Amino acid sequence: MKAFVLCRYGKRPLRLMEVPTPELRNDEVLVQVHAAGVNQLDARVRDGEFKLFLPYRMPLILGHDVAGEVVKVGPRVQQFKAGDQVYARLDDFRIGAFAELVPVKEASLAMKPAGLTMEEAASVPLVGLTAWQALVDKARLTEGQKVFIQAGSGGVGTIAIQLAKHLGATVATTTSAANVALVKSLGADVVIDYKTQDFEDVLRNYDVVLNSHDGKTLEKSLRVLKAGGKVISISGPLDPAFAKSLGAPWYLKLAMRLISSGVRRRARKLGIGYSFLFMKTDGRRLRELTHLFDAGVMRAVIDRVFPFESTNEAIAYVESGRAKGKVVIKVR
Repeated sequence: MKAFVLCRYGKRPLRLMEVPTPELRNDEVLVQVHAAGVNQLDARVRDGEFKLFLPYRMPLILGHDVAGEVVKVGPRVQQFKAGDQVYARLDDFRIGAFAELVPVKEASLAMKPAGLTMEEAASVPLVGLTAWQALVDKARLTEGQKVFIQAGSGGVGTIAIQLAKHLGATVATTTSAANVALVKSLGADVVIDYKTQDFEDVLRNYDVVLNSHDGKTLEKSLRVLKAGGKVISISGPLDPAFAKSLGAPWYLKLAMRLISSGVRRRARKLGIGYSFLFMKTDGRRLRELTHLFDAGVMRAVIDRVFPFESTNEAIAYVESGRAKGKVVIKVR
């Protein structure tokens, strides 16, 4: 099969190669890839940013989001059969969506929303699960609360706004003037033009912040929360709870404790909770998102679809930070 392969870490193009069809484990299904979502995570793995706690073996096929058709199932698989149209965020150490075929754990897989194209479905899993795990599982966002979702026109932001509105929250977000209409159409109540306004001057007494920016933005985010509020960051710094969830060695646990000590200390003084989120694959949660898409509660937002041969260009476009919603590769 054809696949885009990373041979060693670094900011260099992936190589389009002929590689063997992957071996299928007992609890996996083999998916013929129709479309693959592209994420900042793909570029960051390529560059080696996570190699201390995600030590991949080379050569490596990148790609975390997949939508396609089941062509074969392992002997222990019970929920899926050949011909099913499915989607998933692939498990760490079993990624590989930038290819014609990919094995997927049954527990990570869900039936594709019936109303979405393959390209639309491939845009959902990573950002959808990130939004769910941040707002539902960690923040426990409820009706009547106020949430500030940064970068509302980005991949996570476009899904998180819709999910927060479904949960009954008041939603504030940042974007550029060109994307105000988009984020309002998704349900944003308060829209801040980050080029001309400072969100710290506008927002007060919020319950939850979903942080996706740098340390300076995170510090300001603490000050828009009320006592008892929560900030969930998907951009760092890593915290001790994350190190524990990894089963990391002592020196990594110590490093993560130290790099997040400042923000955790300042959050405690303000009576605020801080946590880092590195989303996990979860077919059960993905099925819940499927219901929301099938019910018309949420919609996919895609900026561009690239042909398979232009996978490197798709990654570069995502790295540019210009995408509105998601970027997808059409494989089949």
